[in-house]
Amino acid sequence: MSWLEELKEQLIFCFIEDERWRYITDGLKITIEVTLGALVLGLVLGILIAIVRSSHDQIGKKGLNGAGGLMLRLLNTIAKVYLTVIRGTPTLVQLLLMYFVFLKDLDNKVIVAILSFGINSGAYVAEIVRAGIMSIDRGQMEAGRSLGLGYVTVMRRIILPQAFKNTLPALVNEVITLFKETSISGYIGLNELTRGGNIIQSTTFNALLPLMTAALIYLSIVMLITWLLDKAERKMRESDRR
Repeated sequence: MSWLEELKEQLIFCFIEDERWRYITDGLKITIEVTLGALVLGLVLGILIAIVRSSHDQIGKKGLNGAGGLMLRLLNTIAKVYLTVIRGTPTLVQLLLMYFVFLKDLDNKVIVAILSFGINSGAYVAEIVRAGIMSIDRGQMEAGRSLGLGYVTVMRRIILPQAFKNTLPALVNEVITLFKETSISGYIGLNELTRGGNIIQSTTFNALLPLMTAALIYLSIVMLITWLLDKAERKMRESDRR
């Protein structure tokens, strides 16, 4: 028997028999759901925290007076604690705490994973976006305010678009990291892509094909995200020349 025939038999045994390929496709679907949900949550949290942190740093202690200044200081303290805790503890520990402690009464494991990864990602997105905001000249904020625009309007229409443009590679890298980190969701019994490969392995006692298939799927999606980033960056460079 040639190695091609043997490979064909192994492929049929691992994926075709008993429709085991469904473990891979269903797992990929869950992985994408968790990634997209966590990405949205992480972006929202990250942007809000970045605005609070950058506003606190830009205004300075002398400008933090009155009730508004007190509120901003309080929010900045909460944000710093959040960033310290999330970035200082392993993602797996956070996921297990979320599943076994904080959300133990929630039966939907996908929601648990989305909340856990979204809160984790938000801390890293916050620092990425904050770096982008701080890289924008303060004169642009002052110019916008002098034209009668509110702080939120200037931030939304002038500052944040430039900040996202400056930090796009770092943000895409965070998306890639988030996508790969979902592979630990199997620790809470979520049948995502990696666990789908593990289930096939435990059933067929063949570790190479199912795990290699999962790895190739991860690699293909990461390459697609990277290609989309390169395309977006080229369009941005072209728009700058106009």
